[in-house]
Amino acid sequence: QVQLVDSGGGLVQAGGSLRLCCAASGGFFITYGMGWFRQAPGKEREFVASISGSGRSTYYADSVKGRFTISRENAKNTVYLQMNSLKPEDTAVYYCAAAHISTAQSMAYDYWGQGTQVTVSS
Repeated sequence: QVQLVDSGGGLVQAGGSLRLCCAASGGFFITYGMGWFRQAPGKEREFVASISGSGRSTYYADSVKGRFTISRENAKNTVYLQMNSLKPEDTAVYYCAAAHISTAQSMAYDYWGQGTQVTVSS
């Protein structure tokens, strides 16, 4: 059983930056692909970024490509989402998730963090 704890959210002005962290425990971290998803009020949860277990492969939603960077430190069982040039439309609850593959499909993810709120003001 893998436990995930998200942190790092907050309130930031448009154009600003935040770094989200997700600490994992209870599993063999390097064997899991990790993803970040987000859900805005009244909208469905959407894929943001994913990274393979080794960290060599990453994939981004078009809406965040060039602004967000996903990375991981396997020695610390932690995955990060660096978010730059934030826009009001990035406002959402952000969730990290773990899967046995690296994928954009939320259904493939077995474990989820509790979520962290990101609010971008205009």
